[in-house]
Amino acid sequence: MFYAYIAVTIVAAIAVAYAAALNFTHNRSVVQSAERLGVPVSWQLPLGLLLAAGSVGLIAGFVLPPVGVAAACGLVLYFLCAGGAHIRARDTHVASWINWFAFFCLAVAALAMRLLACNLRFPEQ
Repeated sequence: MFYAYIAVTIVAAIAVAYAAALNFTHNRSVVQSAERLGVPVSWQLPLGLLLAAGSVGLIAGFVLPPVGVAAACGLVLYFLCAGGAHIRARDTHVASWINWFAFFCLAVAALAMRLLACNLRFPEQ
């Protein structure tokens, strides 16, 4: 189970870091998505920083478990808010929802695996 936690966390951290890089570089697809959702393009840098912090936090969670839990919680909240933005904008692009669902599931899986890994390692707590 611990190896599954490592694998899920690394995949989630890489995916979120890639999303952060797309925000930092003002990738055309990210800009188009932001415009479609009514999110100011000027928010790309702060949103990218949040994603980057989440990615670094997931990796730091290998050494400091509370940091990993906080990072995973933050990413779950980030993607819940992103889902809310899609709902608010009445986004009907299936690809956008598939993308959101994949990232949301990765964040939830990273959180669940981190909590399970903590519980398995420290069952008396």
